[in-house]
Amino acid sequence: MTASNRYKGREDHLRRLDPRFYRGHAWVHWTLSMQHRSTGWLSPEFYYKFRELLTHTMFRYSIVCPVYCVMPDHLHMIWLGTHAGSDQLNAMKYFRKQLKRPLDLLGHQLHYQSYDHVLRDDERLETAFVNLAEYIMRNPERKGLVPHDGYSEYKYTGNLLPGYPEVTLREPQYWEKFWKLYSFLRKNGAFRSFDEDLTT
Repeated sequence: MTASNRYKGREDHLRRLDPRFYRGHAWVHWTLSMQHRSTGWLSPEFYYKFRELLTHTMFRYSIVCPVYCVMPDHLHMIWLGTHAGSDQLNAMKYFRKQLKRPLDLLGHQLHYQSYDHVLRDDERLETAFVNLAEYIMRNPERKGLVPHDGYSEYKYTGNLLPGYPEVTLREPQYWEKFWKLYSFLRKNGAFRSFDEDLTT
């Protein structure tokens, strides 16, 4: 079995991999699209709510999000499990349920199913992974929302490492700090690490 989805039955329905692929230390690239690719819901206020809900999801299911990009009609996130008990299928179900509330208030809704790609071993190598992250970050550039090579200016791209708001995607040493924190969280869990300064 390969770590990619297959179509079945209805043309627009994706079959998930076996649930074990999403548990533990899985690395998954998630894409959530708006129903009918609707726009008009993305604003600074909604973005603030998105980050709040993502933070709760990361804490609750022991996951970190090294990069995300919220586009006007869809969003990308890479989630990495940090604990043997992490379950990204349950985490995504929870996140979508929470995100539905503010979207309902705006008269929008997510497409009924998220797309996912479970990263293969070769895609988890550092260079390949950082290239994937950059590809996600350059989405606004490809859509003409920012100038060429101006993707770092897009205000709805970021990361979410629960407990470490000072570690941001735009800082020069981000990846060095990220890998250090991710390794520590896998070995020791989140709560112990808050008493130690791992960001310098």
